[in-house]
Amino acid sequence: MKSYFVDSFTDEPFKGNPAGVCFLEGELSEQVMLNIAQEFGFSETAFVQSTKKDGTYTIKFFSPKKEIPLCGHATLAAGKVIFEKTNLAEVVFITSEKLELAVKKQNNEILMEFPVYDTVAATVPAATLTALGLEEVVNTVYSPKNKIIVLEISDPQLLASLTPDFEALLTSYNGINGVLVTARSADKEYDFHYRYFWPWAGTNEDPVTGGVQTFLAKYWAEKLGKNRMNAFQSSKRTGRMTVEVQNNKVIIFGKAVIVLEGKLNY
Repeated sequence: MKSYFVDSFTDEPFKGNPAGVCFLEGELSEQVMLNIAQEFGFSETAFVQSTKKDGTYTIKFFSPKKEIPLCGHATLAAGKVIFEKTNLAEVVFITSEKLELAVKKQNNEILMEFPVYDTVAATVPAATLTALGLEEVVNTVYSPKNKIIVLEISDPQLLASLTPDFEALLTSYNGINGVLVTARSADKEYDFHYRYFWPWAGTNEDPVTGGVQTFLAKYWAEKLGKNRMNAFQSSKRTGRMTVEVQNNKVIIFGKAVIVLEGKLNY
């Protein structure tokens, strides 16, 4: 099976978020997909298969723990490979939830159209804040669709320096997929910073997360009074993207680099 390693939301190898991309030529069980995702060890691996309709592919995402309904950086990675290896400049990916994701090549960037989801007010236990290394937050909301807690804090430098106790974090809250911590940017290059911790569903920290923009972009658009914003993920690998909220869609602009291609034997 033809497979690739792609660094997403960066134009430099070994930065951004690495994803595995596997192109299926036949049926593959979910258990084998999970085994492959565990073998690769990335936060997500995408399994892509062409359909009878030109430019349309099915796509499934697996973390090392389970299938994930939607993933931004692995979608970007799959688009990057297809655009590099074919003459296509626009594709549609159909997820396991039958969500259609339009992905387009535009100059040296890739544009992805994702849905927009609402957030609701929420509270978290003090143990969650302690596990993250936080003493206070500006605001707390929850994305019901994604099962993700959002904690806004006031200091982007504190955000970058967080070193969570992941065992304590995992036991502090049940029934969620992850906790996202975000802060307004202190410089003009970016509008907001964020990090995503998800030991409940995947790895301890996702290096650069595109899927969370389905609710995070709207959150900051409303707070900042602007629809187009630059976002920076201040993880160790770092990553950046531009997002634009358009009614019920968010357009995510990103770059990616193919760092390995080969044949997977299984």
